[in-house]
Amino acid sequence: MSDPLVTVKNLRIAFAGEGGATIEAVKGVSFEVGREKLGIVGESGSGKSLSSRALMGVLPGHAHVAADAMSFAGIDLLTASPRVRRQLRGNRMGMILQDPKFSLNPVMRVGAQIAEAIRLGDRSLPRAKVRRKVLEILEAVHIRAPERVCDLYPHELSGGMGQRVMIAMMVVREPELLIADEPTSALDVTVQAQVLE
Repeated sequence: MSDPLVTVKNLRIAFAGEGGATIEAVKGVSFEVGREKLGIVGESGSGKSLSSRALMGVLPGHAHVAADAMSFAGIDLLTASPRVRRQLRGNRMGMILQDPKFSLNPVMRVGAQIAEAIRLGDRSLPRAKVRRKVLEILEAVHIRAPERVCDLYPHELSGGMGQRVMIAMMVVREPELLIADEPTSALDVTVQAQVLE
């Protein structure tokens, strides 16, 4: 068996509470992921999103994260520099959040945001090729009239369209690790199945 892509051993996440008390939000989570699909299931508030955000390195500064091990593709995420973590997030790891309002730039058109994600991988791509790729990925997540949607701002999208745009932005880079935190909650059942496919 090959080495796992992700290893998390005894992950603990805590926050400072009132009066200096420490609130343990996640305690003792361990898992390994290869190049496969893994579903993490638990009740609301059980720490699924916090654990995913810890792996991505996007928890707020007041969170205290500790683990016996936390690695991605052999890189120790506990000791990696902020620069290395940013490079991993931009190139090899992606996370689709549940709410597009917190993921999409409100002052940037949808097409420009997806194009920026594409250019992160290859700045030499011609503008026309990037535009084609933007339209293709929007069609892949079942956006009708992708030419029109490219020119919209996030506030002009419905919740379901915003969620599909966010999914498009994350999958267009084809990351090795894609964390999806309830990515289809705003989509109707038919579209959910198509997007997951």
